[in-house]
Amino acid sequence: MSDMSKNDRPFISVRHLKKYFCLDNYKLAKAKARYIHAVDDVSFDINKGEIFGIIGESGSGKSTIGRCVLKLIDIDSGEIFFDGENITDIGKKEQKALRTRMQMVFQNPLASFNPKKTIRFSLEESARVHKIKPEEYKARIKTLMEYIALPEDLLTRYPKDLSGGQLQRLAIARALMLSPDFILADEPVSALDVSVQAQILNLMLDLKEDYGQTILFISHDLNVVRHVCDRIAVVYLGAIMEMGTIEQVYSNVMHPYTEALISAKPKEHPLEKKEHILLEGDIPNAIDIKEGCRFAGRCKYFKEGLCDNRTPKLKDIGGGHYVACHFPIGKTQQSPQNGSADNAIN
Repeated sequence: MSDMSKNDRPFISVRHLKKYFCLDNYKLAKAKARYIHAVDDVSFDINKGEIFGIIGESGSGKSTIGRCVLKLIDIDSGEIFFDGENITDIGKKEQKALRTRMQMVFQNPLASFNPKKTIRFSLEESARVHKIKPEEYKARIKTLMEYIALPEDLLTRYPKDLSGGQLQRLAIARALMLSPDFILADEPVSALDVSVQAQILNLMLDLKEDYGQTILFISHDLNVVRHVCDRIAVVYLGAIMEMGTIEQVYSNVMHPYTEALISAKPKEHPLEKKEHILLEGDIPNAIDIKEGCRFAGRCKYFKEGLCDNRTPKLKDIGGGHYVACHFPIGKTQQSPQNGSADNAIN
């Protein structure tokens, strides 16, 4: 994540992003207000035409990161750069213009459509808001319906009349109506049957191949991100634990949390030998995050006196493979069981 020339700069850069949610009413709270540390000092880059994945357990902060990048919620501190422009503090007028370049596909396709309006109305709505001529957006809809392989007669129907797979295809078409440069896909297949998931994932890959689309793909499913993403960031309790290419993360796991997530992946063959790592202990309180590794209480490689006292920084261990761990468990590092504070990445 070093500085780059203008031609080589990332399409999206997030620097030291923080987002806290206050639990107390300022006027009623007599004691000091409490905050949920939803996103706590997160930095990453997304390159043009790349599918970048963010994975983690429910409540890890991955969806909040996506919404911050898309300017759907305000951040508390940090910076967000889009195509070289700092969009951290842009106003409502600039945000509206930005919507033509940044769109979103939501997790639940049924809930993302207006149940009282036809599909055609929902697809046309954004085009009308941005004052696109009727002949242009009608031609655009026709082209998109062909692209997502759905008949045009579905446009006269209501969301309740369609399947989840059909609605999610239409949600992708709606996101493409303004020809955006960037799409946030927030768990786009988690609400769908397994048989339909592959169709949506293939469509995501087609968007990258055919349009050079840049996508931030959020998921908790390691099988999914492995097949569609170029690079991934593993998030735990609002912070990135490990980040790198799919090959780097899967072939040379560096963080114990990533190791546990990969072990939870179902067997791909009945004869496959696989050890499931059961995480013990409770997830730390996101309100009162203490100094030290956030994963320390559930880590089988825990080292007292270091892991519970010093917060590991996210560092590049080579080739753009980042890890936030005092004792990385990968092949190139000394085994954590035999390690000491002298072997730690400081």
